[in-house]
Amino acid sequence: MSRCTAIKASGERCRGRAIEGSEWCWNHDPARAAEHRRNGSRGGHRAGRGRPLTELREAKRLLRDLADRVIAGDVDKGNAAIGAQVLNVYLRAVSVEMRLKEQTELEDRIAQLETYAGHNDSGRRTWRA
Repeated sequence: MSRCTAIKASGERCRGRAIEGSEWCWNHDPARAAEHRRNGSRGGHRAGRGRPLTELREAKRLLRDLADRVIAGDVDKGNAAIGAQVLNVYLRAVSVEMRLKEQTELEDRIAQLETYAGHNDSGRRTWRA
């Protein structure tokens, strides 16, 4: 079994096993670049890895901290209310961003299914040889 010939961003050679008949592993094979992008676009949609989860955690931490400071009397209730409103707008923006990404992903998947099923842009079935 041969080793992948790709060089990682760190400058280190990939330790993965090359795909049979190829010089690259599954992760570095240029023929699979579109598949990698498609799979990568799913990150964070269901509170998995990625930026949306990190942003949600940070917003929750800030809200918890703000609540604790209001209860302790360290922050004026009016200022706390404005801060909470700003964080609410921020959370709404994150939510809209996540839904937009999910919708884009679904549109891409539908287009792929239509291509696989042999439909053209007009919705009519085409016959492949």
